[in-house]
Amino acid sequence: MHRPSETEYAPFYAGYVALVPETEVLGVLESQAGEIRALAASVPAGKEGYRYGEGKWSVRQVLGHLVDAERVFGYRAFCFSRGERAALPSFEENAYVAAATSDGIPLRELADELALVRQSNLTFLRRLGAGEWELIGTASGKAVSVRALAFIMAGHPRHHLNVLRDRYGVS
Repeated sequence: MHRPSETEYAPFYAGYVALVPETEVLGVLESQAGEIRALAASVPAGKEGYRYGEGKWSVRQVLGHLVDAERVFGYRAFCFSRGERAALPSFEENAYVAAATSDGIPLRELADELALVRQSNLTFLRRLGAGEWELIGTASGKAVSVRALAFIMAGHPRHHLNVLRDRYGVS
């Protein structure tokens, strides 16, 4: 597989795609579940609710957001790989986080949930044929390919793990 071209995703996602220099995106997706579980295990229980600023998400909410995003990006990839022509809605991350109960769920459980959703997405992605990776659909009013969604699914957690390390002091 080759990297998606800039025409395969909206400019908003360029930062996530750039965080995945590897061409073998499935290997990246596979390794991330263990990385996230290890990071979650390193956070003391008393720090799981930590927010680095007013109005910022807690550590638990960041992981809850990763679970939500994994579901959304995986669903988009699934739909578009099947030739879906209907535009899919946008993903209002702040509204989803506000509506979720992530702050009341232990970090380890959120990491386990993310690993399960990721495993499901990986099972699906591994079965795609060459032509399916190139299929394009519309989400959030913008065109995006199945291939680009896989790279977004890999880059999005890298972005948030960097934020957890840099702004939350999680390592």
